Amino acid sequence: MGSEVGNRVVVLGGSITALFAASALSEGYREVVLVDRDELIDVWDARRGAPQGRHINGLIARGSRAMEDLFPEITAQMVTAGCPLTDLAGTVKWYMNGRALAQTRAGLTCVAARRPVMEAHVRRRIAALKNVTFMERTDITGLVFSADKSRVIGARVQRQGEGNHEETLTADLVVDATGRGSRTPVWLEAQGYQRVPEEGTKIGLGYVTRHYKLRHDPFGTSHSIISVASPDNPRGAIFTKSDGGRVELTTYGIMGDHPPTDPEGFNQFVKSLSAPEIYEGISDAEPLDDPVLFKFPTTLRRRYELMSRFPDGLLVLGDAVCTPNPVFAQAQTLAALEALALRDLLRTGQAPRSKDFMRTVGRIIDPAWEMTEAINLTFPDVEGKRTRKVQVLHAYMKRLQLAATKDASLTEAFMRSAGLVDPLEALLRPSVVWRVMRHSRAEMPLLGGRI
Repeated sequence: MGSEVGNRVVVLGGSITALFAASALSEGYREVVLVDRDELIDVWDARRGAPQGRHINGLIARGSRAMEDLFPEITAQMVTAGCPLTDLAGTVKWYMNGRALAQTRAGLTCVAARRPVMEAHVRRRIAALKNVTFMERTDITGLVFSADKSRVIGARVQRQGEGNHEETLTADLVVDATGRGSRTPVWLEAQGYQRVPEEGTKIGLGYVTRHYKLRHDPFGTSHSIISVASPDNPRGAIFTKSDGGRVELTTYGIMGDHPPTDPEGFNQFVKSLSAPEIYEGISDAEPLDDPVLFKFPTTLRRRYELMSRFPDGLLVLGDAVCTPNPVFAQAQTLAALEALALRDLLRTGQAPRSKDFMRTVGRIIDPAWEMTEAINLTFPDVEGKRTRKVQVLHAYMKRLQLAATKDASLTEAFMRSAGLVDPLEALLRPSVVWRVMRHSRAEMPLLGGRI
């Protein structure tokens, strides 16, 4: 454990990213203040400030492990409270390129809880920390800079309600965890900093979510059924058992092919998926709410690590830095890994040097971003440069997914990489490549030739 490195840190936002960061920061600062415009304490439903909270969100395998590291025994607490425990390779039935992968228990466990429920469990652990306080129903209006503009020394906030005025929260460190709508790029430019470099891909994603009580169980021995969109059928879905005995269905389409929100149109969209069990499961189920649409036009990465100047006393984490394709469920995991990196630094007794730590954040994001951006390009209508390396990756991954319909060890290998437990390069180990070639050779004509 490290010693205190500062007096006060102000965390902007009450998201899961903010909560993960608060856990890390509580070890190095005398006071941690979380500021958010919503009411937070004991809130178990979707918040106005978190519209994606109505849809499936989750931690993949490495993120689940990181959350357990930040909050020991939280997995057991959530399972005891009624949240199912799933195994990415063993209790999830995956459909890829229209075919079901073989399953095997691999220890790639995750808790299947709705996002508001997961946040509430984590928030309860944060609220129990004596040096953490919440400023609820408070708007964030800006950053406060030193006279020479080289350092952030606080944040401007205003409590909601008549008669309240803007006030300044001074801080040794300010952490922006306000999500994709972060105003930090605007605030930095206003102080003379360069425009934050950005990159991303237009994917035209739209997804619709509905919750049910089932009348019959289509899952068998699985907890989830996931139909992954492919170029042949660019529609997908995640159908999972969730907390409180309900099931959660999020179905999606890319490049503007969005699921309808009228119940009949929604059902017909689900019927077009590659996984027939999903439609069979909802066809006689009791809907608990109406379908809700969320649009995600582009992926986005803000490259703070590439800026020539960046102010001390400021960190930007989570979706405020990077929002990859949400279909791959990596955003919360990246936030958890960033929080662990911050905690590990504080335990050495060092306060974070902002520019250096933003480079660390960039390195954490790189593997996930590169993998999912390459996968986005498998869809022909998605614009982007398909280098020879990307083309070879596409062909090999298609072979691997085909081979995994016959060899469960390949499902495990793939899910270890997709779950960010192993690097993507692990899928190129000779033993893995041999099994991929062995099991996919007979169907090479379906795959468009050799790689």
